[in-house]
Amino acid sequence: MVIPLTLLAFAALVAAVAPRLLTRAAWADREPVLALWVWQCVVAAVLLCCGLAMSLSAAVAWAQVHSGVFAPAPAAVRDAYGDTTGAPWAAALALALAAGGLWTAVMFVREVRTARVQRRRRREELRRRAPLLPGEESGAERLVVLEGERPDAWWLPGGQAAQLIITTAALRRLKKRQLDAVLAHEMGHSRARHHWLQHCAGALAGVPRMPVFRAFRDEVHRLCELAADDVASRRFGRMTFATALVELNEDRGVFGPGPGHHGHHAHLPQRVDRLLAAAPRFTPARRLRLTVAALLAPAVPLLVAFGPGLSALA
Repeated sequence: MVIPLTLLAFAALVAAVAPRLLTRAAWADREPVLALWVWQCVVAAVLLCCGLAMSLSAAVAWAQVHSGVFAPAPAAVRDAYGDTTGAPWAAALALALAAGGLWTAVMFVREVRTARVQRRRRREELRRRAPLLPGEESGAERLVVLEGERPDAWWLPGGQAAQLIITTAALRRLKKRQLDAVLAHEMGHSRARHHWLQHCAGALAGVPRMPVFRAFRDEVHRLCELAADDVASRRFGRMTFATALVELNEDRGVFGPGPGHHGHHAHLPQRVDRLLAAAPRFTPARRLRLTVAALLAPAVPLLVAFGPGLSALA
């Protein structure tokens, strides 16, 4: 069957070309939410190609699967896909793709469990540093103030028990409007469920020999931060939030000369520069065109897989 090989060829093309185009695209920093959407469409296209290729290869390899997949279909549709079964290459391909899918599921479960363990540890540390007073209930307060020498603020996800943590040093250093901007940034992460997107990206990054998923993981973290930056800057102003970022992080040395920084604070200088540059957003019409164009990526494997059957029915 040619269709599974065509799907895999398209997946390889998308996986090779799309990350290079997206990481070099200057517009992604101007429209981080749109860039996240395009990345998700690219990843969905690759996953659809692999899933459909696995199903069709299994139908070619084993008669039982073939009858299960095509049993409800009219005779014209079965003829369009062919009824050849027993090809050894098809069995190997189906098993390899199934192993990749199982590995991805395992990585996702591990990613979620690791995040929960880390979140539990952070909550235990939070209870140790800010013990409950008599009559208080755990998780009842959405905002928790911690005694701390370093200015910092972060969101601790957890559904109804989610909390925003801020240190006393941050309260002393930030003005009221700057503090409100920081809170809006963290709430932007919460409302958009960025932690779930990062879990999915982290799980996919564990799939071997798939650089597109590793690029997706790296870009998701950066773009989520830019998207939350935009939430804060639209409500309280770019200058207000940029100065708040500087006030919170100037003691970390990320803005001074020296070797490149890594981890959570690696992109802080670029984020501040972006806020100060104040590049204009795309027009709504242009955003709509890019949104629709991104949908073509997952639409192609669906057309390739179902096209012969739809043509036969027509």
